[in-house]
Amino acid sequence: MKNLQTLYLLPLLALASLFINMSGSVSPRPVLTGPHMAYLNSRVAFQCIAPDSSPPVTYQLMINASTPIFTGTDLQGDQPASFFLKVAATSEGSYHCKATAEGSTGVSNIITLSVVIPASNIRVATEPFPPVAYEGSRIVLKCNVTRGSHLSYVWFFNRKTVTSSTSPLFHLTGNELVMEQATPEHAGNYYCMAWSMVQDNSRFLSSTEVKVTVKAYVSKPNISFTIFKKGDRYQGNITCWSTRGSYPVNFSLSVDDKEVGSITANESLTVWFLVAMVPGMDMGVARCWVKTETQELMSKPVTLEVVPVGGDVTAEVEYLYRADSKLAAARLRCVVGRGTFPQISWLLNDSVLPFATHVDAQSQDDLTHVALANRGQTLVLTKLTSEESGYYHCRVRNSYDDSGPWVQSGDVLVRVTEVFMNTTEIITIAFCGFLLLMLAVGVACVYRMFDHNQAHAHIAATNSDPLPLTTRSSQSGDTQAGVSSADCDCVLSQTIEITV
Repeated sequence: MKNLQTLYLLPLLALASLFINMSGSVSPRPVLTGPHMAYLNSRVAFQCIAPDSSPPVTYQLMINASTPIFTGTDLQGDQPASFFLKVAATSEGSYHCKATAEGSTGVSNIITLSVVIPASNIRVATEPFPPVAYEGSRIVLKCNVTRGSHLSYVWFFNRKTVTSSTSPLFHLTGNELVMEQATPEHAGNYYCMAWSMVQDNSRFLSSTEVKVTVKAYVSKPNISFTIFKKGDRYQGNITCWSTRGSYPVNFSLSVDDKEVGSITANESLTVWFLVAMVPGMDMGVARCWVKTETQELMSKPVTLEVVPVGGDVTAEVEYLYRADSKLAAARLRCVVGRGTFPQISWLLNDSVLPFATHVDAQSQDDLTHVALANRGQTLVLTKLTSEESGYYHCRVRNSYDDSGPWVQSGDVLVRVTEVFMNTTEIITIAFCGFLLLMLAVGVACVYRMFDHNQAHAHIAATNSDPLPLTTRSSQSGDTQAGVSSADCDCVLSQTIEITV
C-alpha cells in the first residue's frame, strides 16, 4: 500500500522539478532609460536594468538594432548598467539594450535619440535684394543659417516681436517672413532669431538688422507762383510740390513746353524755380513735372500773368446773428475790382488797424475779437462794443510793390449798440404794443358812438320844441296869453316822446 502511494507521487514530483527548472531559466526583461534629444558635443547617459535577474547580468547597448557600442556587467543583481556617450552627428538613431543572465537574453524598449545642432552663422536674406520695393510689391525675408537643426524662428520688426495674431500685415511660414502687398508701414528694421531647446536648456542666435525700404508712389504735382520785386525788375517764384512720394524725386519746370529748370529732391517734396516776369504781361504757360524710377507725371497748366491792382474798390458790411436773434458779429468785405496779388489794409475812422500776418503770443490776446480771412479781404468783428463802432474802409495795393500807391474804398458805417433784445422780448413788446393800439382804437370807437348819440339827441330836441309852440301860436292867433293848462301838458308829452 505504501509503495502504491509512492508510485502516485512520482509524477507530481517530476512536474514540480520541471517547473522549478523552467522558473530558473526565465529570460531577463531589461528596461532602457535615456534622453530623446541632445545637443551636439554634449554628454548623455543611458541606463539599462533587468529587475529580478540573477547575477551576473551582462548588458549591451545597441544602436540601430544590430551594432553594440557599450558592454557592462552587474555582479550584484538589480544594479543598472550606465553607458555614457558623447553626442556626435552620427549618434542619432534608435537605441536599445540586451541583458543576458543564466544563459537567457532579453531585449529592452527602444529610445530614439535626435541630435540637436545649435544655429550658427545666421543672417537675413531678402527678395528682392537689396530690400527696396514700391508699395504693393511682394517682399520675402528669410532667416538662413549655415548649420543647425530642430530650430524655431522669431522675427523682430523695429525691435518688436512679430506674430501672426498681433501683426496681420505679415505672414510667417518656417524661416520666412512674407509681406504679400507691402505698404509704407512695412518699412523699417528687421532681424531674426533662431533657437532650439533640449529639456530646459535653450540656445539662441540673432542676426544683424536689415533695413527694408518701401517706396510710396509720388502723387500728381501741384503748381503755384508769386511775384516779388528785386531792384527795378520783377521775378516770379514758382512752387512745385507733391503731397506724397518717396525720395529721390526729380522736379522740372516747363514754360510753353520748354524745360527751364530741373531739381532732384532728396529731403522735401517741394521745390522752387525763379523766372523773369513783367506785371501786366502774359509770360507763358507753366507746368511742373515729376519723374521717378517708375513714374512721370505733370501738373495742371498755370498762366504766368500778373494783373496789377485796379478798378473800383468797395467795402461792404453784413451783420451776423445768433439763433436767439442776438447780434453776434459784423463781417466786412473788401471788394477789389481787379488784381492778382492784392495787399489789403483796413482802417477805422482813418486809423490803420494794427493787424499783421504773424503775431506773437502777447499781441494775439489783444486781437482775439478780430479775424481776417481770404488774405485780408474779409474782416470779422466778434466783439461788438461802442469801441468797434465807426467808419470803416479798406485800401489795396500790389503786394509785390511796397512803394506802390494805395487804392481806397469809400467809408461804411458799422453801428454797434450794447443792448440787444432776444426773440421773446421782441414778441412780448410787439404784442403789448398791439394790445395798446387795439385798446386805443376801441376807446375811440366807443367815444365816437357816444358822442354821435348825444349829438343826435340834441339836434332832435332842438328841432322838436318850437314846432308845437309855433303851431299853437298860429292856431290861437292873438290868444297866446290865454292858453290853458291842458295845452301845456300836451306839448310836454309830445316833447318826451320825440326824445325817446
